[in-house]
Amino acid sequence: MQYRRFGRTNLQMPVFSCGGMRYQQSWNDIDPKTVEEAGQRNLEATILRALELGINHIETARGYGSSEMQLGYILPRLPRDKMIVQTKVSPFASTREFRETFEQSMRYLKLEHVDLLSLHGINNAELLEWSLRPGGCLDEARQLQRDGRCRFIGFSTHATTDIILKAIESDAFDYVNLHWYFVNDYNWPAVEAATKRDMGVFIISPTDKGGLLQSPPPKLVELCRPLSPIAFNDLYCLARPQVHTLSVGAARPSDFDEHVHALKHYDKAAEVVAPIEVRLRAEIERVHGADWAAAWSAGLPNYVDVPGEVNVQEIVRLWHFAQALDLVEWGRMRYNLMGNAGHWFPGVNAAKFDQAQIFAACGKSPFAERIPAILAEAHTLLHGEQQKRLSQSD
Repeated sequence: MQYRRFGRTNLQMPVFSCGGMRYQQSWNDIDPKTVEEAGQRNLEATILRALELGINHIETARGYGSSEMQLGYILPRLPRDKMIVQTKVSPFASTREFRETFEQSMRYLKLEHVDLLSLHGINNAELLEWSLRPGGCLDEARQLQRDGRCRFIGFSTHATTDIILKAIESDAFDYVNLHWYFVNDYNWPAVEAATKRDMGVFIISPTDKGGLLQSPPPKLVELCRPLSPIAFNDLYCLARPQVHTLSVGAARPSDFDEHVHALKHYDKAAEVVAPIEVRLRAEIERVHGADWAAAWSAGLPNYVDVPGEVNVQEIVRLWHFAQALDLVEWGRMRYNLMGNAGHWFPGVNAAKFDQAQIFAACGKSPFAERIPAILAEAHTLLHGEQQKRLSQSD
């Protein structure tokens, strides 16, 4: 395994983290007596495989159903000083609720402390305010830190880049969990801002959210050769020293294999991905045209600045990559979450919109005149059965 300094925490972080949102039995809290033996064995085998590979960062959340409880059956039996354990607790209007939720996490994990505590899902201005205001959740987390219950404090986010930048620029956090990978470049300014402040940078779900790369379309497989799409995306991220670790949401021990296999190219990551990136971008240009390929994301408004909160920025991104790289199934999965996943996937899809209002909202885009037609085309291509977040699946 390769390791990177996790910003000012000075933790030596493995470049892959063991994310805890897919190996648990349920997305709800369940009676410990109902935990199935086979499922628990799989979870424990997954953790042991991670540690065997040198992936000693175990990451979970209070919002991941039975994940913490099931981890609590194995973590206390493992060498505590050789693991980096992280959990995440959502911000609340009440710090009492935040504290009680944290205490529930610790009871489940059966640990005296966690190394990393995240404010989970600072996804909009209200949640940021709950976190940063005097006497808010961050102050409560700092008290937990002083009490020895956590070592470092960060935040995770699915927010628009402007909200992420405000959280980073508060200088209140030691690290950030955010989205950034080949098919989502929006948050690079946030990565750079975090680097400037020597914060740890954790990339959320680059395989699943990065294109459903566990089941890629044939076109993408061909364009990424001789690497797999997973390996390309991993190395694309790790070629940037600003990125410290990528989450692997393993559901079984074998889910680490393709990621670890990519590390044979680790020392030449930039060199290895360069020709593949050239091919991918050439194909995007062939499909969409050079002008669009060069500036398609410029000036697209955040959903809060669009009448009806149509998530123009996200819809255009999904359409862009679905059309160019055949990432249609991924696009459908993401598109049909809009309006069904609360602040985790905000805004609405393009089922209904006023063309004149969209045109006006997109005035800073060089393609403002095209955007209404693209939204309509995206809806035709991607609309289907409403999707739910994994945490809503039970």
